[in-house]
Amino acid sequence: MKKDERRVVSLWNIANILTVLRLALVPFFVVCLLLPGTGWRVTALAVFAVASITDHLDGELARRYGLITDFGKIADPIADKALTGAALVCLSILGELPWWVTVLILGREVGITALRFVLLRHAVIPASYGGKVKTVLQIVAIVLYLLPFVPDVVRWVAMGAALIITVGTGVDYVIRALRLRKVAEQARGE
Repeated sequence: MKKDERRVVSLWNIANILTVLRLALVPFFVVCLLLPGTGWRVTALAVFAVASITDHLDGELARRYGLITDFGKIADPIADKALTGAALVCLSILGELPWWVTVLILGREVGITALRFVLLRHAVIPASYGGKVKTVLQIVAIVLYLLPFVPDVVRWVAMGAALIITVGTGVDYVIRALRLRKVAEQARGE
């Protein structure tokens, strides 16, 4: 293959299918979580776990087999935010998680996603190690809230750690974005 030739990757690849599956699982997860009873709660946990596993798996498959597409770059973070956002909102609706925690986490997520779209014309800021830790901590905290009979103190410690890392990585992302913008402006001679 010549240097200027690009490999065309089908939109219908396993990584994108897993991303779409994760997005499709969100409404089912919400219904299961909002229905009363321990059985539905455990079902919601299972759906959340499957969806969370697809998050890791789709990225791994896309990188390993060169299945990265523009659709995947956009849909994957949307599916991630939809899943964790739905979980946080539902937990707040159920009175198990204070609304200020949900608003703070979702505000950070929406703000950083918007910032990424604004910065697309300059460059892409890759996900940081802290961003990956944030995602894992959010998933762990949500799982602890979904599990029946977990002591509140354990849930709060996990969610507190997720909240601190979420805000901290958000601040870090804004700082990196401002630096990138400054470098881009200097390169254009502004």
